[in-house]
Formats: sequence, structure tokens, C-alpha cells
Amino acid sequence: MANIPQSRLEQVIERFEEVEARMGATTDGDEIVALSREHAELKPVVEAARELISMREGLVEAEAMVKGDDHEMAELAQEEASELRDRIPEAEKAMQLLLLPKDSDDKANIVLEIRAGTGGDEAAIFAGDLFRMYSRYASLQGWKIDLQSASEGDVGGYKEIIANVEGDGVFGRLKWESGVHRVQRVPATETQGRIHTSAASVAVLPAPENVEIEIRNEDIRIDTMRASGAGGQHVNTTDSAVRITHIPTGIIATSSEKSQHVNRDKAMQQLKIRLYEREKALADAERAEARASQVGSGDRSEKIRTYNYPENRVTDHRIGLTLYSLDKIIAGDKLEDIIEALMTEDQARRLAAMEDA
Repeated sequence: MANIPQSRLEQVIERFEEVEARMGATTDGDEIVALSREHAELKPVVEAARELISMREGLVEAEAMVKGDDHEMAELAQEEASELRDRIPEAEKAMQLLLLPKDSDDKANIVLEIRAGTGGDEAAIFAGDLFRMYSRYASLQGWKIDLQSASEGDVGGYKEIIANVEGDGVFGRLKWESGVHRVQRVPATETQGRIHTSAASVAVLPAPENVEIEIRNEDIRIDTMRASGAGGQHVNTTDSAVRITHIPTGIIATSSEKSQHVNRDKAMQQLKIRLYEREKALADAERAEARASQVGSGDRSEKIRTYNYPENRVTDHRIGLTLYSLDKIIAGDKLEDIIEALMTEDQARRLAAMEDA
């Protein structure tokens, strides 16, 4: 592993000090928020950079003392130099991880979309299982889930469910979940005990903090429809649910809360987010290339994971990871094990690419 240039470490420290100085000088609220965010992101990087610089300087001093005339001090210096030579490679590796380019959306909140795929009623039930898994995981992370719309399955689960997830670093952790999830199990309605295979698709879209998309009134069609309540309870019998269609692109956003006014606002915000993501994907080829280089492309046609109930097994096909703890993963308690493995694999690939460059 190549050493990180001293100039690169000094550059990071210099930027951190500039941010600190600017934070103490500005009175602009928006700038203070932006600087505070950058300061928080840079702080662990700078701490690691200063520690690595200190270790390098310590090694130079120890090696100089080894060559001195004081044999007792030379012996102690030799031990210190040996220890530092062992520690510095790990510090270099940790520093390289911290310096890896970050997805600009990693800190963003998300729109989580889950849709039943092949498999009929069983696919809808599985979509419900996935939503509960992510809800539990979000709770463990201290995130907030805000349900936007849901179309229930005929025997349970969801044909489609859309929710906003808000919290620290939501997209950075859940972006790995985009794709087709496959389930293999014996449905409750199966009398012969045969294993069925069904699927559901998951889409994770970053929700930027300030979405500034101009939507002309003549470009949208707003429809109201009857809302349906969860589990057949609290069904709203008025036409309060709202569906907004963006005519030029065909993009649709819906919301089915009890208040039609709230639904219009939520559906419009969803529409802005989808239009933002579409424009950004079309305009930013570099971003598209970066996404393709991540672990798995996240394309909805790609089977990324299989949940096999008879074997209590979950396999993530992108990295060949198999865990025999499906019950804990689908409950949300062990989903972190898969996400951490995907993040580690992605870091390893990007480090290798950096070293090859």
C-alpha cells in the first residue's frame, strides 16, 4: 500500500482550520449550517491525519536515536521504531478509507419504495415483510419513517408501499438495498407444502434537503380518490387521497393521509423529488458511472438477494455472502450485518482502484 503524501494530509488539516476560522467569523445562518456539517465530516479525518503525521515524525526521531552513541537509548528507540513500523500501515489504510470520495447523497434522507413483483399474493406479503424489516432497522438507527402511500395486498402485505426515511446517513446505508429481493418459502395458502419463489423490488432514492424544481400547473394532472386504511381500519370514506401525474414525464406521486390538503403537499414533494432525481441522473453522467461501479448496480431487474425460509438462509448475490440467520435479518435486527459487509466490499474495491490508478 502506497504511502499517503504528506501534502495530502496537510491539505485536509488546512481546510479544517479554514472551516473553523470561518465558523467563528460568519453570521450567515445558512453558511453556519453548511460549515458545521463540513466541520463534523472533516473532524475524524483530521484527527486521523494528525495522528498519522505524529507517528511518521516519531518514527523518524526513533530511527535517528537508534544511530546515536547512547546504547541504552538506542535500544529503547529501536523498540519504539519497531512498534511504529507495525502501526503505521494500519493507520495508512484507515486514512485511505477516510479519504475515499464520498457519494454526495450519502447524508441524504430517502424515499423508500417497495413493490410486489412476481408471485401474486405471496409477493405482496413479502413486500410487507421487507417494509417491516426496514422499519425495524430504521428504529434501531434512530431514524424516522413517514408513510406516504400504500396499496394493500388482497391477503396481506402491500402491492406497493412508499415512505420517507429521515435520519443521519440514511441513503449511505440503505442505497445497497435497491434491486430485486427474492423469497423462497411455503406460502400459508399452500396445502401441498411446496416451496414457492416470489419477488419484490426495492428502490431507494435520495431526498435532497432543498429540492428546487419548477413544476408548471399545465404540466400536472391532480386526481382525488378514495383512501384505504391499514388493515381495514380507520378507512377514510371521503375522496381525500391525491394522485399527481406529471404529464411530460409520466411520473406519478400519491399520498393517502386523511387530509386532502396534506396529501396534495406530500404528493407534490414526492413529485419534485422524483423529477429532481430524473434530471440529475440524465444530466450527471459522472454520477451514473459512480453508481454503476458500486457493489451491484441497484437496477430493479437485478436479483440482489435471496431469502430462503426452509434453510433460514439469506444470500446476497453481489458479494457471495450467505448468512444462516434469516429470522433475525427479516426482523431487522441483523440487517446491519449485510449492510456492513456490502460497505466493506465497496471500500475494498475503491481502495484497490485508487492504488491501481
